Amino acid sequence: MGKRSHIDVDTTANSSNALTNDRSSKKARLTDEEKIAKRKRKEARREAKAKRNASHDYPTPISTSAVSSVAQSTNNSSATSPEPNDSSSNKYSEPAALRDVPQSQIDEFITSKEIAIEEPGREKPSLRPIIDFSLLSFASEAERTPFASFSAPTPIQAAAWPYLFSGRDVIGVAETGSGKTLAFGLPCVRHIAGLPAAQRAGVRALIVSPTRELALQIHAQLAKLAAPAGLRVACVYGGVAKDAQRAALRAAAIVVATPGRLNDLAREGAVRLGAARFVVLDEADRMLDTGFEEDVRAIMAAAAPAPHRQTLMFTATWPSSVRALAASFMARPVKITVGAASNDLRANTRIAQTVEVVRPEDKQERLVQILRAATKGGARADRILVFCLYKKEAARVERLLGARGFRAAAIHGDMSQAAREASLAAFRAGAVPLLVATDVAARGLDVPDVRLVVNVTFPLTVEEYVHRIGRTGRAGAEGKAVTLFTDQDKPLAGGLVNVLRAAGQPVPEALLKFGTAVKKKLDIYGNAVGDVDMSKKATKITFD
Repeated sequence: MGKRSHIDVDTTANSSNALTNDRSSKKARLTDEEKIAKRKRKEARREAKAKRNASHDYPTPISTSAVSSVAQSTNNSSATSPEPNDSSSNKYSEPAALRDVPQSQIDEFITSKEIAIEEPGREKPSLRPIIDFSLLSFASEAERTPFASFSAPTPIQAAAWPYLFSGRDVIGVAETGSGKTLAFGLPCVRHIAGLPAAQRAGVRALIVSPTRELALQIHAQLAKLAAPAGLRVACVYGGVAKDAQRAALRAAAIVVATPGRLNDLAREGAVRLGAARFVVLDEADRMLDTGFEEDVRAIMAAAAPAPHRQTLMFTATWPSSVRALAASFMARPVKITVGAASNDLRANTRIAQTVEVVRPEDKQERLVQILRAATKGGARADRILVFCLYKKEAARVERLLGARGFRAAAIHGDMSQAAREASLAAFRAGAVPLLVATDVAARGLDVPDVRLVVNVTFPLTVEEYVHRIGRTGRAGAEGKAVTLFTDQDKPLAGGLVNVLRAAGQPVPEALLKFGTAVKKKLDIYGNAVGDVDMSKKATKITFD
């Protein structure tokens, strides 16, 4: 029994050793197979990533066919745009007709329209402005229709189009009502229309606006431009249900959005922004003033990366905060300034500005007197914007005007989105000639035939004042603005005096009594904010 037991033990041991050796051998073989499988999985992931990037259109330069109707490609072109964002093959060639225009005529246009073009690395602009619509060669009459009210391109359109068609990053600083929406709208639509059909899926262009009203206005103009090209435009903003917006996003090539709602939809997966290679920040200064900087940074991080993205920034003012934002997102942008060669805050010179220093308790009666004088006789149908600082004040002024026999509507933050849209529609149509508004309506809104702006209460900043009065005097027309100024507003007197003087407007003696010193801007910690020179490099500090 002992011998048998010994044999059993040896046999078991041998079998165990054999099994162990077999398992070790098998383990070694499986390890090699796993390594091969791991490599294959890596390759598969790499290919999948490449396909996603291809669908995002990162490596593909903006198709020159997108601007074929604008530029005639020539081998010996004397003017081509340097440094387009994606590829040196992405060039814009000036049409022969534009090259034939005498330089004296180009210089006269730039001087008379007060255009300043700052192109990195060049003393003089490399591209001539497109000074006539005949140089655009519209693909169809439908594409020409949005420009029907213009006899010629506006200064910002004429100067910006060559660089935008070239794929350059562009900063546009121009007064309100200068045609900025169509300045970026036409290159946007032609860029997408020039892509191969397989690359048009998804959101290809993104326009970010600070307010719902401005977003709706941009959407209306872009929809007219995009329809002839078969492109859909979606508009997303807060204050309304998301369901309809989610559905619109599924078929949209262009998205116009306010920052908060867009980020909400992106976080929940309703929209992917990675394919957006044409990004516009409209009214960028207003976006920063209203605290959207973090939202804007999140949007830019979700869009196509900077080397493959064309970024545009349009603004009516050029403070240091906007300059810093531009330095963060833009690659050697071309800066085009219309109407002011400096960075100083300036108002539209076609607006006749009147400032009246009054007591706070006299403002309402003075407002009624101003409106009665402005609505006499044939001026009764003229549209008038009345600005208040607070929502409750706007509601109170609307009730006051109704009680005094004026037909007035209101738009402010305490109203529902539907009510705000109804008020704007009635004002645009002329059914209601007076619109009482808070600053929510001060930026970007293009309401035809606003003849008069009345500031019942001065805004919190002089920049906001410039944008308020910019609702009149648009698209080359003349306008008038009347501002009621009280001693409560005296810290802003110096800035207002500077704006009046820069525009050649009279400065009342009563305003000068408050002083002409300009109060420094403060950050959230109460520190003075100065201009930032973004061209200077940081100083390297070495610690021992």
